[in-house]
Amino acid sequence: MIRVKERKKLESLLKNFPRVKLLVVGDVMMDRSIFGKVSRISPEAPVPVIIAEREDFKLGGAANVAHNIRSLEGTVSLCGIVGDDENGQKIYQRMIEEGIQTEGIFFEKERQTTVKTRIIAHHPHYQQLVRVDRETTAHPKISTYRNLSKFLMERIEDFDGVAISDYGKGLLTRSLIQAIIQRAKKSKKLIMVDPKVKNIFFYKGATVITPNTNEASEASRIPATDQSSVEKIGKNLLKRLKCSALVITQGEKGMTIFEPHQKSYPVSTVAKEVYDVTGAGDTVIGTMALALGTGPGVSIKDAASLANYAAGIVVGKVGTAIVSKEELLKVIKESL
Repeated sequence: MIRVKERKKLESLLKNFPRVKLLVVGDVMMDRSIFGKVSRISPEAPVPVIIAEREDFKLGGAANVAHNIRSLEGTVSLCGIVGDDENGQKIYQRMIEEGIQTEGIFFEKERQTTVKTRIIAHHPHYQQLVRVDRETTAHPKISTYRNLSKFLMERIEDFDGVAISDYGKGLLTRSLIQAIIQRAKKSKKLIMVDPKVKNIFFYKGATVITPNTNEASEASRIPATDQSSVEKIGKNLLKRLKCSALVITQGEKGMTIFEPHQKSYPVSTVAKEVYDVTGAGDTVIGTMALALGTGPGVSIKDAASLANYAAGIVVGKVGTAIVSKEELLKVIKESL
């Protein structure tokens, strides 16, 4: 009976996703994949020779968070910067095709659009062999920063919540982070954060912060050796970050939720097979933001449980992936 009740609760949450409107702010990038097969070992060096069979690109970073929200039928606007180059134009065009609102995307001259290229070979299963990154991690130019700040300060009011996706590529400065949080809190908006360690304490006062185990361990300076140490890390960070909830994502071990004056709450993974964890954090923050954006009565536990199911789907796919509402409904029905 409890399981039926839980399933109905999660299904009801999902049905309300289309009425949620979210603003995603963060580092926009392209995730490019080259797929091939290993033909032999190179005579020049002890490395495999890959015969390329196909190539594609997907929206990455903050754009992947927005893409996941859109795929789950939420309304989403993305705010970030791309280079005024061919890859920047490709990303912009793809966003429009996917139904992501782009008024908050700013092109910057002389900036290189961030592109992560993964070489993936099947030998006998698909496996990532190497990644090549092209990026500019400098802070935006003053003119870009002004335009972007103006957009954010004027538009935060129009959304149910803000999701901040920090990949450490230069956009999210201390002053911008604090201005976003201050403005969102003034308008009583939800603030979800997927942080980078170097910026984590700038996010003090956000609603929910979702570091992974390594990030949380580094930020707290407590080694993550077992679940007991994760408990110490979580309590330490929750106190220091003064957030409504801290969710430590733990890969194949699921996640642990920390809330003030409550016992920690572990959520076990539901992934059948883990092929690739690329972008799983983007799926978690996007799904949780949608769930919490449906209304004030939604618990962090229910939002995290739904996000856990979504992450379990994407880690079973190769490369940066998204999850659809139909896939999520199917997995919930099969699991509960």
